[in-house]
Amino acid sequence: MNVETFDILKRNDKLAFYGVPTEGGEYTYYRMRGFTTLSTSKNPKEYSRRYVDEESERTDIVGYSPSLSFNFDRAKDNAVHDDIIGVYDGEKLGADAVRPIIIVDTTKDGDNAVYRTFSIIPESEGDGTDAYTYSGTFRSAGEKQMGIATSNDNWMTITFVKSE
Repeated sequence: MNVETFDILKRNDKLAFYGVPTEGGEYTYYRMRGFTTLSTSKNPKEYSRRYVDEESERTDIVGYSPSLSFNFDRAKDNAVHDDIIGVYDGEKLGADAVRPIIIVDTTKDGDNAVYRTFSIIPESEGDGTDAYTYSGTFRSAGEKQMGIATSNDNWMTITFVKSE
């Protein structure tokens, strides 16, 4: 009997890195640790219409507005958590609540990373009885850019170079 098998991509093969601002106006990209949820929604924008000479409606996708839903367990001494909580507690607005996130597929060679800026949309905190948790949504605030991510510390931080 011939059974077809295939390798399944594990969730932890795709890592997310969050840009924490530095004093020089640059970012340090830290791995997003302690997140219990980080799911992507593409949120396609549709253009639907029905022409008078046709029975059926037509729909085209004319854009995307990706978002990442998140939940995390608050951890001490975590630069990513500290920065996100700064947006919550400071009730930051506009550009003060925008950060870059890079998703890295560790199974790929070459262009293995997608860079995009996101607005941090706070939703709730303190839910649960075991750990202090935060939840919200990162909503796209810019175009995606492909590139290559590398790490010298076992994927705790990364360097990102945009593709040409």
